[in-house]
Amino acid sequence: MSPHAFDDRKAKRNAMVLAVAQALYGAVTTALVVTAGLVGTQLAPSPFWSTMPMTMMIVGSASTTYPSSLLMRRIGRRAGFMLASFVGMLGGLTGATGIFLRNFELVLLGSFMVGVYQASSSYYRFAAADLASPAFRPKAISWVMTGGVVAALLGSVMVMKTVDLFAPVTFAGTWVAMACLAAVATGVLAFVDIPRLDPSITASGRPLSQIASQPSFIVAAGVSMVSYGIMVLVMTATPVAMLGCGFTVQDSSWVIQWHALAMYVPSFFTGALITRFGAGKVASTGMALLIAAAFSGLAGIRFENFAVGLILLGLGWNFGFIGGTTLLTSTYEPLERNKAQGLNDFLVFGTTTLTSLSAGALMAGAGWSIVNWAVLPLAAIGLALILWLWRHPKKALAI
Repeated sequence: MSPHAFDDRKAKRNAMVLAVAQALYGAVTTALVVTAGLVGTQLAPSPFWSTMPMTMMIVGSASTTYPSSLLMRRIGRRAGFMLASFVGMLGGLTGATGIFLRNFELVLLGSFMVGVYQASSSYYRFAAADLASPAFRPKAISWVMTGGVVAALLGSVMVMKTVDLFAPVTFAGTWVAMACLAAVATGVLAFVDIPRLDPSITASGRPLSQIASQPSFIVAAGVSMVSYGIMVLVMTATPVAMLGCGFTVQDSSWVIQWHALAMYVPSFFTGALITRFGAGKVASTGMALLIAAAFSGLAGIRFENFAVGLILLGLGWNFGFIGGTTLLTSTYEPLERNKAQGLNDFLVFGTTTLTSLSAGALMAGAGWSIVNWAVLPLAAIGLALILWLWRHPKKALAI
């Protein structure tokens, strides 16, 4: 593959295939999000570790994100994606086994393996942009993210239908269903058509330190870190908080479903908004929505507070994360994509590892309110980064 070849026709086909793969992957992680804290509450040695299954998924993502990028440079996008979804299938089965045996360590291992799947799937949006022209690139990224709409519906409904499938062993059926979806995704990903980079090309472009020191890269990575970190912090704590407030698993499943829909439905038009208004304006709107989500959570502990807050959280994540991703694609050349994308996603999932673990600690030590208060300074950092780029004299891209 020539590093400068664009083929929008093929890019559109890949985007559609990857949207289906995103739907399947998203359903798996939606189910894990709904059940992880509750499984942790049942099996963890103390409440402090109740969100550890979610944290281990993110640790799996953070620790394999950069290696996944380098592996795909060697074996290609398609093979790398299929291998990771297979690992995700094994993770679902491992977690289900841990639930049956009431073995918390096996649940954590299964969560870690699902995290390996997540690390690879985080490149779906970049893969859709690989062959896309600069004009089509924001839309290609958004198209892939629309798969999350199906994921939101499929994942939450799957939890409600499978939570007692193997009663009295709660949640084991859900994890088996997660494994089945990952297996289907392995087959879907066989249709990805992205030529490998020409192996005779050994150059990899500029040093990573030079790429990462660009103002646009710093802001793109920072905004993505803030968006994803806040989303994981609040989303991880929500099922535990709702259970503690007397709500049912079904109640939290509905809230997570609405949240996931809010995360992905805007993807039908986020790309067009970025094309018209710029990635920076869209991302800054995302930061404002994240702040609004925190205030909804602080306003009370009624069902509507959780629902409205999680919907705003999803919208804020979508605008912030897609805005950051689009800005990132302007910071590297095709030969540099693997290391630049790998560093970005390593930073993103490293951040979410911290916020996921913090969710359990904050819930155990201080409660739901402090989780929402923690959102405000993080979102302010995201806004400050965007403002800094607007005013930076050497910015590479008008945002």
